[in-house]
Amino acid sequence: MTTLRPSRQNLRSKYQTEEFAASGYQTSILCISSRPITPVYQGLNLAAMLLLLLFWLVLPGAAFASEDTGASTQQDLESDILALFPRANRPPELDPTSGIWSVYQLNELIGYAYESNNFVDFKGFSGERINVLIGLDMDGRFTGLHILNHHEPIFLHGLGPKPLKEFINQYPQHSLSEHILFSDRKTGQGDGGSHNTYFDGVTKATVSIIVINDTILSSAREVARRVLPAFAQQAPAVVRSDVFTAMDWQALLASEFVKHWTIPSADLETKLGHSLSSYLADQVDLSQAERDGDSKTELYYAYLNAPSIGKNLLGEEDYQRLMTKLSDGEQAIAIMSSGVYDYLGADFRPGTIPERVSLEQNNIPITLRDINFFDSSQPNLPEGAPALDNLRIFKIRPQAGFDPSSAMQLILNVKLDRNHLVHDSIYVKSDYELPDKLFSQLSTPEASKPDAMWIKIWKGRLNDIAILLLGLSLLTVAFSLQRKIVDHSRGFLWCRRGFLLFTLVYIGVYAQGQLSIVNLIALFMGAINGFDITVFLLDPIIFILLAYTAISLVFWGRGLFCGWLCPFGVMQEFLANAASKLGIKQWHISPPLHRHLLKLKYLILIGLLGTAPFSLTAAEKMAEVEPFKTAVTLTFVRDWPFVMYAAILLVLGLFIHKFYCRYICPLGAALAILGKIHRFEWLHRRRECGSPCQLCKHRCGINAIDKTGSIDYDECIQCLECVVILQDPAQCAAAMSAEKKSQKTRAPRIDTVTIFEGNSTP
Repeated sequence: MTTLRPSRQNLRSKYQTEEFAASGYQTSILCISSRPITPVYQGLNLAAMLLLLLFWLVLPGAAFASEDTGASTQQDLESDILALFPRANRPPELDPTSGIWSVYQLNELIGYAYESNNFVDFKGFSGERINVLIGLDMDGRFTGLHILNHHEPIFLHGLGPKPLKEFINQYPQHSLSEHILFSDRKTGQGDGGSHNTYFDGVTKATVSIIVINDTILSSAREVARRVLPAFAQQAPAVVRSDVFTAMDWQALLASEFVKHWTIPSADLETKLGHSLSSYLADQVDLSQAERDGDSKTELYYAYLNAPSIGKNLLGEEDYQRLMTKLSDGEQAIAIMSSGVYDYLGADFRPGTIPERVSLEQNNIPITLRDINFFDSSQPNLPEGAPALDNLRIFKIRPQAGFDPSSAMQLILNVKLDRNHLVHDSIYVKSDYELPDKLFSQLSTPEASKPDAMWIKIWKGRLNDIAILLLGLSLLTVAFSLQRKIVDHSRGFLWCRRGFLLFTLVYIGVYAQGQLSIVNLIALFMGAINGFDITVFLLDPIIFILLAYTAISLVFWGRGLFCGWLCPFGVMQEFLANAASKLGIKQWHISPPLHRHLLKLKYLILIGLLGTAPFSLTAAEKMAEVEPFKTAVTLTFVRDWPFVMYAAILLVLGLFIHKFYCRYICPLGAALAILGKIHRFEWLHRRRECGSPCQLCKHRCGINAIDKTGSIDYDECIQCLECVVILQDPAQCAAAMSAEKKSQKTRAPRIDTVTIFEGNSTP
């Protein structure tokens, strides 16, 4: 190559010649860089970085500081519930046992409301549950929905809340029994009379929408089974009406058909930690202890639907009246008590749910509601039964899933006030189980267990998964055989450009596979709060890329992802190529400033990971330092501040090669740290690299090659350009010098000469 000898002093700083001599052969390498930047320019660069940090801290909070969808108090929640039921004209009533609100128009029950978090545990893309306030009318139709709380990044800082509100507003007036699908059909359109209903989905938020839909429908079915007769599940056992044995009171007690539960006051005092006499006098009755010297609480309770219990306890007439009063599938239990602690309490009102006593089966609370059975008559209990005035009969609705043939527990909640500010609360349990002879077991076909949510998502994206796996397989082969592949330098260049285009268009824009620091924050929070792999399985493309990147860190470090699989990185590389073609001068950053700026991305990473455990919402907003969502996920269809921020970073990439990747990217910082475990240094170097040859260093746009020729794998993006140079005899100065040396030391060639004797004849 011709050596430039500029005559002007100021051009000598622009064109720098590096000479490499070997065995008398001299090669001059032309290295072009821009004019050295003055301290003023360096100060401007640093000021720009500080402005970017200010943008990071201020913009996300300013854009979404008012985004608070949750109800802060119970009064706010009641107002939200009433907004779901336009006909409601009185405050809703909460069942503390089930967490379900009853909604009324005057005295008519018109529906129920509930929070989805009380009934399902589906985690969204962020790893957190999406809490939805849902209203159902008495026919199982949605009356309205309201998002109380969520952490889905795409709706917080991407598309914004409007698409989410538009999506959930499609549910009102649809039944929970409908099969809801997402399609480009008109919303609500059926499929030829089938049970299918088509809703408009939300582009670029597929995973979040699937989770929200499953949250809404699964919680609605669970609530409907508990409170709506049309959706009740049949109990696995029914009472045998033909089984009856006459029994007196003592026989009922001996067989434990009627359970006698005695709670010594000493046991209550031990659990409470205080003497019963230390509580307000109107809460406990200590007269029995003063009279008999025996302080205790006694409860009697019994399941009434079985004739051998109900008829013997209530008498034939009241038993038949009870069976008539109960609706199909409803069941009844009688309770009465005496002694120190009344199971009803002074505040109990007939026809309501008791606060002091409840039923539980298989760790699931069963709601009891008083039916005021003896409002106009007196109980006629068998001879020997205690004459107590607090005998009440409670019904259990069929939606509760109660199985009378299985074990159950009666729970007594003891809450006592020491004064008007301090109270103590405990609960005690009593086991109750009836013999199988009283029931007939029903043979119900076992329902097939539905696929897990992530399995359904993977099945729906099999083609996308196959294409991605094929691309990753080709990339793995290319990296494993990199020296052979780069032998054809021009062919390799076009292969790399083709794969980068695949990364940008298919992985990034189409398959929405841009990895983000948000994914690593979710992993970090999972490690703190309990790892749940199903959260990451919800997006198969992201999961596969995460797994592949984690494996590649062991072999190649961060470079394989950053240089080949990051769509935003591809954007920057294409812009850098365009800048080179257009002759745009590159800004030179002095080595000291460069070293300082390299630390910036690590500081941002520390800020994000340090914030996440205390405020996930704040960390998600701070993660907007990444322009990935704006540029790749949303393809710049977003509010102008985010578009401007992403555009500034890309424009800077025209003047500073991969500016964002080198100095700001927290994901790159995390991968660089994790990539320190890489076991192989695949990038081949020669003895002459760095001393004296500097060609690879000057060609490395990312500045990941030291003057000594060693490669900084924390910064290297594995573009393989240096490998191409070393493998190409027409580019590698060391190879060219070795070839010249071999030519000089090669023995001279002697041509064969034929000699003829005598005169030649013309």
